Amino acid sequence: MAKVKTTFFCQNCGTQYSKWQGQCTACKEWNTIAEEVIQKAEKSDWKTPTSVSKRVSKPLLINEIDASQDARMATSDQEFNRVLGGGIVPGSLILLGGEPGIGKSTLLLQIALKLTYKTLYVSGEESQKQIKMRAERINPDSSNCYILTETKTQNIFKQIEALEPDIVVIDSIQTLHSDYIESSSGSISQIKECTTELIKFAKETATPVILIGHITKDGNIAGPKILEHMVDTVLQFEGDRNHVFRILRANKNRFGSTNELGIYEMQGSGLREVSNPSEILISKKDDELSGNAVAATLEGMRPLMIEVQALVSTAVYGTPQRSATGFNAKRLNMLLAVLEKRAGFRLGAKDVFLNITGGITVDDPAIDLAVVAAILSSNEDEALQKDICFAAEVGLSGEIRPVQRVEQRILEAEKLGFSTIFVSKYNKISLKNTVIKIQLISKIEDLVNFIV
Repeated sequence: MAKVKTTFFCQNCGTQYSKWQGQCTACKEWNTIAEEVIQKAEKSDWKTPTSVSKRVSKPLLINEIDASQDARMATSDQEFNRVLGGGIVPGSLILLGGEPGIGKSTLLLQIALKLTYKTLYVSGEESQKQIKMRAERINPDSSNCYILTETKTQNIFKQIEALEPDIVVIDSIQTLHSDYIESSSGSISQIKECTTELIKFAKETATPVILIGHITKDGNIAGPKILEHMVDTVLQFEGDRNHVFRILRANKNRFGSTNELGIYEMQGSGLREVSNPSEILISKKDDELSGNAVAATLEGMRPLMIEVQALVSTAVYGTPQRSATGFNAKRLNMLLAVLEKRAGFRLGAKDVFLNITGGITVDDPAIDLAVVAAILSSNEDEALQKDICFAAEVGLSGEIRPVQRVEQRILEAEKLGFSTIFVSKYNKISLKNTVIKIQLISKIEDLVNFIV
């Protein structure tokens, strides 16, 4: 029996201290440092100690290492596959975080029920009957998904050894606890120990493990920051519970790009994949209204058509308001200054409100031109044509700057039925025989002449 060891951890950021103190020097929070037992009993392997032979790693020349990759395990969810980079990599550890009630458990249970691989869904938060009720709503027919309600890692590994699943889902990592650590579930040391055991299991057996993680009030994944460093992929499930749309994005991915985006719609029968995001990001309306413009943007490798709405009105309280939802407020102020300096519009005494529809946040500079067009349309109270869109960056001197992968944006606009797209004349475009008209402009005055 090893001697009991204790140390002090900050429950907010995970910083370790040798003794207690009132304030954490790392995150500056008060009264968050607590004592935890970090070692209670002798540790064994995730299996019984005698069942696994100890392997010693040897150094190899990089040219001698086998670079052949195992085939990815594709799910029936194409959005999930896209964000991961083509599917689940065998032996990988995936961490999914998100707000309470956003649909993390629904998403993973939905994927588990539709997998053709033998899947073990471990829940420490719900009973088997509760999960069954949710499964009946999502997909009542599944012959490959096993449900286990357990929080003790040693018992979980016994069931894994007996069942030998192809994929393991843990809901959630904060509910697990190990006998080797005396601390309560959800503490810093328990999360680190349980994750270490799962990593060892995943790498030795090439079985992928998907973890659900809680988040703090600041929006960060709860537990030590090292948790995100330990896993292979960190996914963030975002959205507003008051809206039906959810966005899945990768904050870290060792096996693919972090630029991809998955979009879902929450329905009574679960989450529906949105293969064409433009259908939800562009409003369906019969009347032409001022202050609306459509921009061709990119999220990762995927082109999106998003609607930009602007409202310009006389400032009532003397000091004009500048408000932006889904767009950088400082960049909005910059574009307003360019309009005032280069195009002569007096917006200094007017309120300006900007909104990106669909509840998403966009930082692509290619929507600058659409923002300017929406502001001018609202200021002049002249509606833009519904079949025109924009894809260009606006510089401080009023020049219209080129953006990357403009041809992909043009083809997406053409596919969705737009007749004209405004781009910078400095873009090198090799497209021939396009149905959509490509309007080349070089400075902001050209756009003003078209709208006003």
